[in-house]
Amino acid sequence: MAWNPNATRMELQPESDAQAAIKPTQLIVHSLAAPWTARRTYEFWRDSSSLESHFGLGYQGDLGQYIGTETRADANADANRRSDGTGAVSVETASNLDHSDPWTAAQIEQLIALGVWMHKRHGVPLRICRSASDPGFGWHGQFKEWSTSGTACPGKARIAQFKALVFPGIVARATSKPAPEQPAPQKPAPTEEASMEIAKLDEANGIDVDLADNVWTTLAFTDAVIHSGPRKLVGPTLVQLTFAQGAQAFVSGRFVLTNPDGSGVSGYGDLGEFPASGVPQFLHNQNVPTGKTLRFQVRARTDDGSTTRLIHRAVSGDYLV
Repeated sequence: MAWNPNATRMELQPESDAQAAIKPTQLIVHSLAAPWTARRTYEFWRDSSSLESHFGLGYQGDLGQYIGTETRADANADANRRSDGTGAVSVETASNLDHSDPWTAAQIEQLIALGVWMHKRHGVPLRICRSASDPGFGWHGQFKEWSTSGTACPGKARIAQFKALVFPGIVARATSKPAPEQPAPQKPAPTEEASMEIAKLDEANGIDVDLADNVWTTLAFTDAVIHSGPRKLVGPTLVQLTFAQGAQAFVSGRFVLTNPDGSGVSGYGDLGEFPASGVPQFLHNQNVPTGKTLRFQVRARTDDGSTTRLIHRAVSGDYLV
């Protein structure tokens, strides 16, 4: 595996050792839809998700590497690892919550340096990818094969920067030609988000619950309410469930909005099914509107109609206060 000398190594285990090797032929840039540092992104991959990227890049140019670039990471769908053993290297970059802001000058500099390193270390050719499997440089939403359900990531402003500044900068530096001049950074207009602080949700409940077969049940963590609106989420809210050893059910989950008293249930759609023998995880990234609460429901389906014992549940995520 290969580690970038300009990045702080924050190795994710067991993924770094357990996941398959790749021959890296692409570098794909992403926006995180969260204003996180490289360290905070590492903590999210480590503590709250079974997914990960190779690199994380904060607003100030802080670059972290979580997986060696010759090991598969999970941010690029079909490009993670192809049948021929080639795969893409991914870099998640800090952004505002709807990834509509441009990269900072510090982020652009790090992306250029990372691109030059990928070219020199792995031979990634100095071109923008012409197809989903074509070696080169690209952005997450460029090809449908690079995401599971389509995406506009990293956002229009950053795609324009990639074409005008980042990729030409990689080529110029790799071939020792003058790089295009960057426009003077503009001070962003103050926003409501900038004046708010990030708080962390981290709740768990270890009281056993016997789930009736094929029935939706609302779960309590500290209590049944995960978030009360209005609340703006920073990155996804994650629910993780653990079932009794030997459980044979298939598990679905769904996040729902309700009135404060629990009435007026409206759902976001069912998620799953996942085998109870694993540790099912469910993600939600929609803000909670005024006058509503966010809750989570689970359903276990068995072949014989028996109950399924849930022995632990946890919910985590960041939000603005």
